Amino acid sequence: MKKQQPQISEDKILQTSWELLGEEGIEKFSMRRLADKLGIQAPSLYWYFKSKQNLYQRLANQVSKMILEEFRSEGDWKEQLTEFAVTVRSVLSRYPCSTQLMMLTLPLEPDMIRFTNRMLLCMESTPLEQEKKLQAVLTLVNYVFYFVLDNYHHQRTYASLKDQEVLMEGELIRLLDSMSETDAGLFRRMFKNGLFELVGTDGAFEFGLKLILLGIEQVIKEREK
Repeated sequence: MKKQQPQISEDKILQTSWELLGEEGIEKFSMRRLADKLGIQAPSLYWYFKSKQNLYQRLANQVSKMILEEFRSEGDWKEQLTEFAVTVRSVLSRYPCSTQLMMLTLPLEPDMIRFTNRMLLCMESTPLEQEKKLQAVLTLVNYVFYFVLDNYHHQRTYASLKDQEVLMEGELIRLLDSMSETDAGLFRRMFKNGLFELVGTDGAFEFGLKLILLGIEQVIKEREK
């Protein structure tokens, strides 16, 4: 009896791509691995996506669409940017490697263009020149991207070293204690007080976001003088 071929579609390929990204990360992602997971031959994928980059574009477009669906654009420019940043972080944190996908692709898909346009509209009511409006939103979104990305890599690193975590912490403490006050004093005190455990938390995100918004606000005030 002839073996039945697995049923695939664009939606199935995209769904399985997210699963594979979550399991192995973007570094190991390939069309061959994706085909293996789908139970098909790799050339079959190219009927749906002409290249891995094309697949990445579609995945990034999905993320952009999700952000747009969840974003609630109300209030002044500061409230809109805050909500936008919170929404972007929330969506990116739920989709494995989505930050890398957004950074590796260009706005060549409809929802990616809508995402960029909506982000720019948050600043449209301000008196800044268009160039500065663009720089402001890029600074904000890059902050969110790198915050999520750093937390992603941090979690993966600690997950891979979970069995050695206590040992490594002990080694670090011994190293810090062997160093002088000049070279490591402040780092040592912050580490022993647990301050580095705040990295990646909601509080850390909100504080960084506040710094950026206050900076934009100061630029606007200077422009209005």
